[in-house]
Amino acid sequence: MLRKALLTSVCAFALAGCGGGFSPGEDDLVVYSGREEELVGPLIERFEEETGIDVAVRYANSSELAATLAEEGGNSPADVFWAQDPGALGAVEAEGRFAELPQTVLDRVPERFRDPDGTWTGVSGRVRVIAYNTDDVAESEVPDRIDGVADERWRGKIGIAPPNASFQAFVSAMRLDRGDEATREWLDAVKANEPRFYENNIAILEALAEGEIEIGLVNHYYLALIKSEDPDAPVENHFLASGDDGALISVAGAGVIDGSDKQEQAERFVEFLLSETGQRFYAEETEEAEYPLVEGVEPRAGLPPLDSLEGPDVELDQLGEELETTLEMLAEAGYTT
Repeated sequence: MLRKALLTSVCAFALAGCGGGFSPGEDDLVVYSGREEELVGPLIERFEEETGIDVAVRYANSSELAATLAEEGGNSPADVFWAQDPGALGAVEAEGRFAELPQTVLDRVPERFRDPDGTWTGVSGRVRVIAYNTDDVAESEVPDRIDGVADERWRGKIGIAPPNASFQAFVSAMRLDRGDEATREWLDAVKANEPRFYENNIAILEALAEGEIEIGLVNHYYLALIKSEDPDAPVENHFLASGDDGALISVAGAGVIDGSDKQEQAERFVEFLLSETGQRFYAEETEEAEYPLVEGVEPRAGLPPLDSLEGPDVELDQLGEELETTLEMLAEAGYTT
């Protein structure tokens, strides 16, 4: 069922097809990356320079790659899966495809940002926020809780990206926290408020900057990306109340594929992502401003400290188990076609 759900999600959201013609060299460390090449390519090049290990990368959507790993089974050339979200990581874990990571690697990351069984670890963090247009909305007007977006005030002025894995993870977290009935009620209430649907988070930020909408449900780091292109863009982030379902703190993460014949190199790759070099990359070098997860590496200036933020009381590893039902619920509620 899980494999079917992952493949269905790929088709349902019109994701790019699995890249054909991927032919890594025999000695290459093979990384399946749900992170975009434009973002993480420089970090992978730095790993190659520091270690002398050649890396072949297959880039695609995280859910697509999770489905590919499920289809390939033991014949997969992948040594590492680097996903954009814990839902895809949990899906691969549910298929039994991850090896356990060394405790020395796991201990670099707080427990809430890694798998309890030690099969994958978060490597960077992102917080769900409500972004808003500062020309049309005062921050005091922006809801502190996710239920507030169903208020009549926001009819036709809300931006949501149903195909985005982070939005799906947020809905899964709400289901775990509130239950299916209450989550469906929230989805129906927001749908009745005539939200505008977009393909991804950056499209929501662009729509906010243009005044097309007034608030949008996004990850925090897209603000830094749009500000890098237009420092005067009238958009800011509003962090929700601690513990609210809308304040989900999620991660991009990585795990070593079980049965890899390059396990030592694969572990070195994951360890590198958690090194000071890897962690500072997110805080200091990328246009995006994801949170470093390793203690002692500070986030981008202007962001609240990660330990001051609190999302709903759910375990990130459970999000993958909820993917199938979440996708079904989103389709039934009219968020997908």
